Amino acid sequence: MRSSQSHVPGGTAMAKKQYAVIGMGRFGSSVAQTLTNLGFDVLAIDASEQRIQEACNVVTHAVSADCTDEEAVRALGIRNFDVVVVAIGQDIQASILTTLILKDLGVPKIIVKAQSELHGKVLKKIGADKVVYPERDMGMRVAHHLISPNIVDFIELSDDYSILEIKAPAQMIGQTLKQLDVRAKYRCNVMAIKSNGQMNISPYADDRINAEDVLVIVGKNEDLATFEHVFSEQYKNG
Repeated sequence: MRSSQSHVPGGTAMAKKQYAVIGMGRFGSSVAQTLTNLGFDVLAIDASEQRIQEACNVVTHAVSADCTDEEAVRALGIRNFDVVVVAIGQDIQASILTTLILKDLGVPKIIVKAQSELHGKVLKKIGADKVVYPERDMGMRVAHHLISPNIVDFIELSDDYSILEIKAPAQMIGQTLKQLDVRAKYRCNVMAIKSNGQMNISPYADDRINAEDVLVIVGKNEDLATFEHVFSEQYKNG
């Protein structure tokens, strides 16, 4: 498949990225449908005819194929896709073999779903450009929300650093960032404030926290944990 063309203001043609998603389980189907809804061409691939029939109504193209068979994958023209997402479920061996085949065929970018940290390490060693852990990440988000209802989201940036989104606790409302002094007290940085649907990037020290604001905070995981613990305790006691 060749990259299709989209047009930007001024009449300039721009190549639109094409994606292939291998594995039409819950995660793969969600990725494929979201990419399609965003206007991209998506090829869905799964060994199950039933899953492919279901995917036909969602994505641009859908085909049944065994992606552990190199000739079958080659016949799909997979190397012409900009990004391939390997979303194979519980079969770790199939996930690894498929990733190896994609790498050998010269796919520009390979993103793979991992079941465990060990699985992820193997995938990185054999050439996966990005490894994702949807079950682990969702578990982390749920756990952080359980700590405090104020927590909106938690995104891991690396093994050491993360981003926390938290609704402004009552104790913060009316205070400026300078008064809160989050950096000195918790060694974290307020990198943005969401207020009334608007994102204030790199807010000033004199910016005041209002009710319903959401703070976007970046820091080391242990420092964010301290911050969460302090404000979850204040929430329970307040």
